[in-house]
Amino acid sequence: MRVIAKRALREFWEKGYADAERPLTEWYHMMTKASWPTPQALKAEIRTASILKGSRVVFNIGGNKYRVIVSIRYSQQIAWVRFVGTHEQYDQVDAETI
Repeated sequence: MRVIAKRALREFWEKGYADAERPLTEWYHMMTKASWPTPQALKAEIRTASILKGSRVVFNIGGNKYRVIVSIRYSQQIAWVRFVGTHEQYDQVDAETI
C-alpha cells in the first residue's frame, strides 16, 4: 500500500508528541507492506481498526493514545493520511469528512 503523506506523521511528532514517533513509524512501515483488497480484509487482519463510511479507516496508535484517519482506495492500494492526533483531538473531528 502506498501511504500519502508520511510528512503529516512527522509533523505531528515534531509538534511536541515525540513519543509518537516510534509507533507512527511502525504503523507507516506496516501500511507500506500491506495489501488489502477490501475493508473486510483489513479488518480481519487489524481487529482494532475502525472501518467508516467514505472509505475511511481509523487506526489506534501507541496503545490508543493516538489516532490516524486514512482514506483508502483499495483498487489502487493508496492510503491518504487525513488526520493524525491524540485521542482527545480525534474526539473533536468528524472522522467521516475530515
